[in-house]
Amino acid sequence: MLEVSAVMGAKVLERFPAGAPRGSWPAEEYAAQCREQGEPATVVMDLKSDAFLVVVPAEGD
Repeated sequence: MLEVSAVMGAKVLERFPAGAPRGSWPAEEYAAQCREQGEPATVVMDLKSDAFLVVVPAEGD
């Protein structure tokens, strides 16, 4: 996973707290659903907020 600063200009679709129960990957599952619908979604870690972000490239990127 990339640090959020590495994907500046990305549009955040959803944010998930990093403290999910062991074996649970809600951000990855959400990103997979987005990709199935044609969105080029990926998961990045926002270290400052301790959250996983599901992002897509910003318009024009």
